Amino acid sequence: MVTLAEVAQHAGVSSSTVSYVLSGKRSISTTTRQRVEESIRKLGYHPNAGARALASSRSNIIALMVPLRTDMYVPVMMEIAVAVAAGARAHGYDILLLTGEEGPDAVRRVTGSGLADAMILMDVELDDERLPLLRGTQQPSVLIGLPADTEGLTCVDLDFRATGALCVEHLAELGHRDIAVVGEAPAVYERHTGFAERTLDGLRTRARELGLRLLHRPCEGGYDATAATLARVFDERPETSGFVVQNESALEPLLALLRQQGRAVPEDVSVVAVCPEQVATQASVRVTSVAVPAQEMGRRAVEQLVGKLDGLGGDEVVLLAPELTVRASSGPAPVRP
Repeated sequence: MVTLAEVAQHAGVSSSTVSYVLSGKRSISTTTRQRVEESIRKLGYHPNAGARALASSRSNIIALMVPLRTDMYVPVMMEIAVAVAAGARAHGYDILLLTGEEGPDAVRRVTGSGLADAMILMDVELDDERLPLLRGTQQPSVLIGLPADTEGLTCVDLDFRATGALCVEHLAELGHRDIAVVGEAPAVYERHTGFAERTLDGLRTRARELGLRLLHRPCEGGYDATAATLARVFDERPETSGFVVQNESALEPLLALLRQQGRAVPEDVSVVAVCPEQVATQASVRVTSVAVPAQEMGRRAVEQLVGKLDGLGGDEVVLLAPELTVRASSGPAPVRP
């Protein structure tokens, strides 16, 4: 393991100068600071969390609240969590992972005990019960997600409203006029989870503007639930030729069911998904999709939080622009006789 003394020797400065660069407790010239930072990068030095805590009266721990619910796609949540952990370690912080569905109680436990210096919260609802507590504490926090009211909060998220609009625009450009949305599990909407509600708002608003008919049906995911949802869609809207899927566990069952019904993708039906890149590319048909940038969301959240811990950042909403990648699952709408 690289030591602080080795960094000092490599940079040609004293150990105390390296310490001041890391802590920011004294003013260091720009040239010297840059030389020290370059040595830190080249040598791969990571500050010792315990030593930093003793020097700064901090725990050097970030609490990450990520409720693991059965109705959520856990791999995406954990990919974000891993990105947060990696980003935190790069800044000399460890992660305290809180996976229970405790809501405000978990926030009170962290703020009242000194367990962590700051918090990152995931699975954000539009009217999240944790928000009044966050606004009432001096402890820095960042949300990965967007509530209805962002005043006094720092948030990082994919722009899900723009994501929904982008999916509709793509299908409209291909000539599809009847679009069905296979959504998340009903409980996700009952909780008014931010990403799902905002995507649906973007879908509906853009469809209305373009004069398209849009049908939204929540789905538990899995083969049986997806089969029931698909049957309901075609029963209610037989002319449906475009699907938007925001439910990773329903995507492959949907493709299989369409094949079984003799509906070719994309000749008869086009499918667009909001999902991780690997889910779209590893499906039985490579799916046109808007990727969920899990790693970027985790990295940005840590950067925002570390800035607040260092007294450099204020409240800010960071929305990542969606990017749609066209693959084999979307094509021109079929010509109706």
